[in-house]
Amino acid sequence: MSVTELPVDQHVQRRAVLVLSGTQVLGGLGVGAGVAVGGLLAADLTGSEGAAGLASTASVVGAALAALPLVRITEAHGRRIGLATGLLIAALGAVMVVVGAAYDLIWLLFLGLLLSGAASASGLQARYAAVDLAAPAHRARDLSTVVWATTVGAVAGPNLADPTGRFALWAGLPELSGGYLLALLTFGVGAVVVWLLLRPDPLLTARTLHPAARAVRHRPGLRESLAVVRTSPGAGLGLAAVAIAHTAMVSVMVMTPIHMRHVDVSLVMIGLVISVHVIGMYALSPLVGIAADRLGRLPVIVSGAVLLLVSCLVAGTAAPDDTLALGVGLFLLGLGWSCGLVAGSTLLTESVPEVERPGVQGLSDLLMNACGAVGGALAGLIVAVATYGWLTAMAAAPVAALLAGALVRRRS
Repeated sequence: MSVTELPVDQHVQRRAVLVLSGTQVLGGLGVGAGVAVGGLLAADLTGSEGAAGLASTASVVGAALAALPLVRITEAHGRRIGLATGLLIAALGAVMVVVGAAYDLIWLLFLGLLLSGAASASGLQARYAAVDLAAPAHRARDLSTVVWATTVGAVAGPNLADPTGRFALWAGLPELSGGYLLALLTFGVGAVVVWLLLRPDPLLTARTLHPAARAVRHRPGLRESLAVVRTSPGAGLGLAAVAIAHTAMVSVMVMTPIHMRHVDVSLVMIGLVISVHVIGMYALSPLVGIAADRLGRLPVIVSGAVLLLVSCLVAGTAAPDDTLALGVGLFLLGLGWSCGLVAGSTLLTESVPEVERPGVQGLSDLLMNACGAVGGALAGLIVAVATYGWLTAMAAAPVAALLAGALVRRRS
């Protein structure tokens, strides 16, 4: 009998989802503010468009590097301490970004961007915290609810680039560093919220209900988690869906502001396009979760791959100042990512034994962020030597492979 089949106080589960959702609002606000200005800040300081891709890549690499250490902390001490630690590391990174921008210290700027990626790692692990005590029939719904909560902060964050920039100038700091002043505040408050209110801890509570999970307290290693995934075709597909959807999303999204900046599109319009993209990522995730619960994980993964391919076509053929077409393309990009993340994460979680889940979930976050980092780095290079259209075409290639694999599995 699995832990989610045991009698769980639904008040505890609802409270956990509520607290996790509130934390995601705060974390999403900081991440969204950073996404809107991070690449532009690096490009301004270095005078290189390639640096814009590297800046976004630094945050994704930071998320990848933080994934397994945060899993180790979570395995030893529970979700509450693991999530709070990630947000505090990100807050320190935001401080470094602001100081690096103020004093033209490129190395400190990139180190801060690296550490700020811990906020994304913490946010990704929060979605798994939502299913520790979830009923089997509602796993995707509860997971997607926490993903959806990121909408509020992540949509508002990019649109605050202008007012936070004015505040930064008033404070005698570079205009684009304002987004990271906001990130410092929201990451810090988010850490306090999860530390004080995520009680009882979902993972520790689940262990009290599941004797086997309580008895096995091993340190999840990368090799062991990979071995677990290899034994389960469902876990393998879920892992591939999460990683490929994230790679395509990151590589196209991070270079869209640079593509628009080529023709001097205003920060306001850039922020609007990114906000539409973030709406696609998060706002419809509860519907994605319901669809994954009712229709199955595979149909939603297939739908997500199709949406990603269409988004690459629409965005890749749009002019740099065609904000309508870019907005539509980026919205579909976000929605396709949501389908891959929600359905893939749920399929991965339920395809492995209960006691192996924290390690496999950490592997998932590590792989998706590592792939996203590679995609972000290559995106900057591709746009520097070719075009944005070539970038979207290359991003579509692994998505097409995912679609083919999902269709084969669905028919088998």
